[in-house]
Amino acid sequence: MMLTAIGLMSGTSLDGVDVALLETDGRQVRAFGPSGYRPYSEAERRLLRQALYEAVDLPERDARPGILGEAERAVTLAHAEAVAAFTAQHRITCSDIDIVGFHGQTVLHRPERKLTVQIGDAGALAKAIHIPVMHDFRAADVAAGGQGAPFVPVYHRALAQSLQREGPIVVVNIGGVSNITYIDGLDTLIACDNRPR
Repeated sequence: MMLTAIGLMSGTSLDGVDVALLETDGRQVRAFGPSGYRPYSEAERRLLRQALYEAVDLPERDARPGILGEAERAVTLAHAEAVAAFTAQHRITCSDIDIVGFHGQTVLHRPERKLTVQIGDAGALAKAIHIPVMHDFRAADVAAGGQGAPFVPVYHRALAQSLQREGPIVVVNIGGVSNITYIDGLDTLIACDNRPR
């Protein structure tokens, strides 16, 4: 079954929301669509920096004390605006999209303590954009002993398969927290964070 999906990402740089469209059968990327970007305003960046500061001592992933509730609403609105601008610019209707992947904004990531917190209200986003939203990817991965980036290695494998190249491949994903993926055919897939401590 082929799906047309929009992926949304806002990373540790706090620069804004990235939007990308692709078609996939869940194992391979069949086609890449357009991409877009919605920058955070300076006020939104200040709010998110304050949320990062206040999240340091969060005891549980669903807590939203202090400024975190306001920051969550801002993140959700920014993502809704990013999708609206992207679909309008590329003349895409809601019915053209099967699913939206919503990462949210990470404000605390302690996989060694099995705790990761992403702010963003997926239900409110789905209601605003009128497209089903899949979310909360990191938490399940961290709970299962992973480091919180479950789609990165799967996506790297899909890209590697499109190269039609023999032998092991290593992909380095450089970001606020970089990670590496080792791919050896269809069976072996090893991924982990790679960052200074």
